[in-house]
Amino acid sequence: MKTKIPAVERTRRLIRSATTAVAASLVATALSGCSALTQPINGVPADRLPPQFFAEPKNDLVPVDIALLSIEPPRNYQISGGDILGIYVEGVLPFNPPNQPPEPPPVNFPDAESTLPPSIGYPIAVQDDGTLSLPLVEPLDVEGLTLEQVRDAIRDKYIDEDILRPEKVRPIVTIIKERTYDVIVVREDGGGTGNGSLSTQNVAAQFFSGGSDRSASGGLVKLPAYQNDILHALVETGGLPGLNAKNEVKVLRANRADQRMRAQFMQQWYAQQQAAKLDPCSCPPPLPEDPSILRIPLRVKPGVVPNIPEDQIVLNDGDIVYIESRETEVYYTGGLLNGGEFPLPRDYDLDVLGAISIAGSSVGGTASQFGTSIGRGVQGVPPGMLYILRKDDCGGQVAIEVDLSAAINDPRQRPLVKAGDTLILQYKCEEEAINFGLSTFFTFGIAEIFRQAR
Repeated sequence: MKTKIPAVERTRRLIRSATTAVAASLVATALSGCSALTQPINGVPADRLPPQFFAEPKNDLVPVDIALLSIEPPRNYQISGGDILGIYVEGVLPFNPPNQPPEPPPVNFPDAESTLPPSIGYPIAVQDDGTLSLPLVEPLDVEGLTLEQVRDAIRDKYIDEDILRPEKVRPIVTIIKERTYDVIVVREDGGGTGNGSLSTQNVAAQFFSGGSDRSASGGLVKLPAYQNDILHALVETGGLPGLNAKNEVKVLRANRADQRMRAQFMQQWYAQQQAAKLDPCSCPPPLPEDPSILRIPLRVKPGVVPNIPEDQIVLNDGDIVYIESRETEVYYTGGLLNGGEFPLPRDYDLDVLGAISIAGSSVGGTASQFGTSIGRGVQGVPPGMLYILRKDDCGGQVAIEVDLSAAINDPRQRPLVKAGDTLILQYKCEEEAINFGLSTFFTFGIAEIFRQAR
């Protein structure tokens, strides 16, 4: 026969059982160890880190006036080598016997893609040295002259040579075809216009979804005179760089002097790298700016106007316009976050809280989101410690410690994510102990309480 236990004694037993269950869970946690103890990361709190380890903000950057990337054409077209002129000189071009009526000049219609009006005259090409060869006279130097000035020069030449009488010299000069410049455009943002190419928007979407191989597209672009600038080269190949390209344009000149400068620059830099490797305590120098490569930023700080002289944006035959991909501008996740590689936004900042959200987790969520299930509908404590593993300029790394509870309440404790960062999310030791204790209590403690209560 069972003895009935008084109510006060039953309450005491329940309290002792609950206390014993919680204490046992805490002891088990301490014996098994938490990740903060078994896998420690020696981090530096974000508010104690020197400024040089933080990312440069870019939220306040403004687009560059794209008009700075184009040249201003002169009011009147100036002749140069490569132009094809339509010229008619009565009695000379074409030759006409004195006793016959003159032949009418031919009419030339431009190509479909040309913006020139129909022209009159026989096609005569301006030589590379800027001279124009006409019948019965020495070549004329027409470099930099307008059509009206060329017409006057032809008239004066035939009068001075006593070939035609002044009242009979009425030359006609028009433009049949403008000179063009062959420029190479290499784009790693999918902005090419060749067959099978994708639009900039589609390629950018593929980049952010991880479905693009970021392969480069390139081609030869023929730019008419006074349109041979960076802006027209970009417009002809798909527009300004897309979201998966860097916010800058590189220009590599085709002349031999610049090519030799680039080769010499790389040789000197590699020699410095090899010399630095001989000293284990030295810091290898980073790759400096190549003075022979023109870099034009497309976004700058407010109030800053890039100093871009017009001669720098003019493109000549063989010059290369290079749009570089930003495929290396990614960050990585690990620890309690799902491992992955995620691209950084190009035109705005991303702090650690936003980076965690992009990785598929929510700050302040339940413990079950991070692989810890309490059971019976009870939500545990979410992880509260984030470490940013950031590389330095000398091949090492620094671990930045971010307390997520403090970061939620204080924007100053939310470091911006840089390219190459690795984000490791962990529980604090007390958080892991609480979750383990709650799991143990609701799994075994309640059953023990009811058993003691019977």
